[in-house]
Amino acid sequence: MRGFRGAALLTSLLIYLPPVQMTYIFVYGTLKKGQPNSFRMLPDQGNGKAEFCGHARTVDVYPLVIAGKYNIPYLLNRPGEGHRVQGEVYRVDDTMLSFLDAFEGCPTMYQRTSVQIELEDWKVEGTERSPGSMMEAFFYSTTSYQPAWLKHNFYGNYDAYGDHGLVYVDREDRVPLKDL
Repeated sequence: MRGFRGAALLTSLLIYLPPVQMTYIFVYGTLKKGQPNSFRMLPDQGNGKAEFCGHARTVDVYPLVIAGKYNIPYLLNRPGEGHRVQGEVYRVDDTMLSFLDAFEGCPTMYQRTSVQIELEDWKVEGTERSPGSMMEAFFYSTTSYQPAWLKHNFYGNYDAYGDHGLVYVDREDRVPLKDL
């Protein structure tokens, strides 16, 4: 009888625990695997949970530029200009979503908005999604940019180590605003 009570208690606890809300995020810049900030998506960083789901690209074209004195990738929220942007899809919990909002300077530097993406592959077992299928995710784009950025090269795929010759400056290596 004692085992039954333990099982009943565990069952009732599971019933009353709210499910973890997961959100799909499309990343196209320094958070992608192999890029300077990809470590921030790892579980041991304490930023929350992020599960890699696969590769995708935007359905619409956007201008993805590398700009500013730190050579940061910016996706300008101007659909219809630029290229279909390639990136990665992650499923993140609310803790990671809050971290990403802060990391991306949302809502002043970037704005989190929804975007239609086309999947190139899907790595999550137990969910049916095939290459070429469409889905909606959030991404960080900006409406706060200098007009001259529209004259920069537009990229379809960001690589901090690419042949563009624009070296990305890590946050830890930037001059703090208070020291300017």
